[in-house]
Amino acid sequence: MPAATRLVAIRHGETAWNAVQRLQGWQDIPLNPRGRRQAAALGPALAGEGLVAVVASDLQRARQTGQALAEALGLPLLAEPALRERGFGVLEGLTPAQIEADRPDDARRWRTREPAWRPDGGESLLDVQARSLAAVERIAARFAGQAVALVSHGGVVDL
Repeated sequence: MPAATRLVAIRHGETAWNAVQRLQGWQDIPLNPRGRRQAAALGPALAGEGLVAVVASDLQRARQTGQALAEALGLPLLAEPALRERGFGVLEGLTPAQIEADRPDDARRWRTREPAWRPDGGESLLDVQARSLAAVERIAARFAGQAVALVSHGGVVDL
C-alpha cells in the first residue's frame, strides 16, 4: 500500500468577475487587488504544513495564487491543466441574473446541479469530476507520502 499523500486544496484568490458573480469557467481572468492580497496571505498561513510543491490549474487566477504561495515557501510551482474550472461554454461571462433571464432552462439545470447536463460548449459535472479526480490521483501518486498544495477553482474543490 503506497504512503498517504496529504493534499491541501486551495481555491484561487478573488477576481473582478468573482466580485460581480460573473461565471468565469475557462475565461483566463487575473486576480484583482483583493485576490492578490489573499494569495499573499497563503505563505504565512501554510508555512508550517510541510508542503513540498504547489500544483496549480493553468488558468492565471489559480497560477497567480499558486505562484505567490510557491515563492513565499521556496517551492516549485507545477501547472496542471486538468485542475482548471468547469467549462461553462455559452454561459461564461454571464451573471446568474443574466442566465435566469436569458436561459431559464439552463439556469434551472445549473442551480439543481444536474450531474450529466452540459451547457452548450461546456462540461458536465461528471466531466469535471472525472478530469479533476484523475489529476488528483496522478499528483497523489507522484508525491506519495508528502504534502502538496493544489490551487484550483471553486467548482473543482467542491467536486
